[in-house]
Amino acid sequence: MNTMKLPYSPTLLRKHFSIMGCGKSVIRTVSLSMAFGIAASLASAFVGERPAYGASPYAAAVNRGVIEIEAGPADDISVRLIGEIARIVDDGSTRRVVPVVGRGPLQNVNDLKYLRGIDLAIIQADALDFSRQQKLLAGGDTLTYIAKLHNEELHLLVTSDIKTPADLAGKIVNTDLADSNTAFTAFRLFELLQIAPKIATDSQPIALDKLRKGEISGMAFVTAKPAALFSSIKPSDNLHFLSVPLTQTVLGAYAPTAITAADYPNLIDADKSVDTIAVGTVLMAADLHLFPERERNVRTFVETFYTGYQALLGTGFDPRWRDINIAADVPGWVRHPASLAWIRNNPQIAAPADAEMLQALFTRFIDEHRQVGGAAPMSASEKNALFQQFEAWQHGQPH
Repeated sequence: MNTMKLPYSPTLLRKHFSIMGCGKSVIRTVSLSMAFGIAASLASAFVGERPAYGASPYAAAVNRGVIEIEAGPADDISVRLIGEIARIVDDGSTRRVVPVVGRGPLQNVNDLKYLRGIDLAIIQADALDFSRQQKLLAGGDTLTYIAKLHNEELHLLVTSDIKTPADLAGKIVNTDLADSNTAFTAFRLFELLQIAPKIATDSQPIALDKLRKGEISGMAFVTAKPAALFSSIKPSDNLHFLSVPLTQTVLGAYAPTAITAADYPNLIDADKSVDTIAVGTVLMAADLHLFPERERNVRTFVETFYTGYQALLGTGFDPRWRDINIAADVPGWVRHPASLAWIRNNPQIAAPADAEMLQALFTRFIDEHRQVGGAAPMSASEKNALFQQFEAWQHGQPH
């Protein structure tokens, strides 16, 4: 078993954002400041126009209107979503979406900034915010967003002796493969909760087998509920989902959500729910203002994607599309000009929800959530204060 104190140490972060030598030179890891200084000065070498493939008309036709979109790892839902986007964007002659399998959230941020050919990428919102807060990318704010996409939930499955996250301190917790989406979010959450478990990086099926045998104390998994991986768990396995403490620090970084018996009847009692966090994903665009052909392709993609979005809500497509509002803002980031222009020209889809209606829905959610969990009702003033925190989180304001 592969264990470490926590992933994404300073050394590992430098590895993510290192500049690699060319030809026969040895791959070298340099300091972040030096790496980004070099990368900024050589940006055109990393994200320039695609190379020409001769004068053949066929080659020109094949490369016309191509958009490369980087997804998460091979088993991530984003890979399927990009395939479905391609179904409404590709026209066989002037538009084509080429999916690229990524290696993890921080690597996706790095690739979108520097890797030649990557036009768009689906990236976890927490990785975007982290990369900017830690100044991991020089000029990272030149990245823009096309649309806020789906949320996924953090699942913390633990053995029967673990009652609170604090019980995981010093215990072995699996966070999926190193550099995975789950590994990054688990690292952030444990850091926010000031908990230091021992981290294992096995694949999720192997981790579940070890958890059943008692070889590890817990496993984290960021995925959309319900996860098929957990459908085979029996009561005799003595495993349960652990609630995430929704502290002010945690809510400053993540939106609250819950998993219920409707999601996992084999693991959660009918009248119970488990608090956890939602991890958002965003379709981001590279800064291509120096490369007019690729920028035109992105603009065409945006117009086609937005115009054809309703098709994704129909049968034959992932149901997660029905929970996505492509006009929603991403706090702290700038919307791509083509996306902004389309929304301004189609205001009917971008009209914000009525504030009173939104607060009423929020209040009902709180009341139902506490009733299911057996907690005492909150007072009107407490619910109002919580709603204000929720609004602040939505708009990226401190609270």
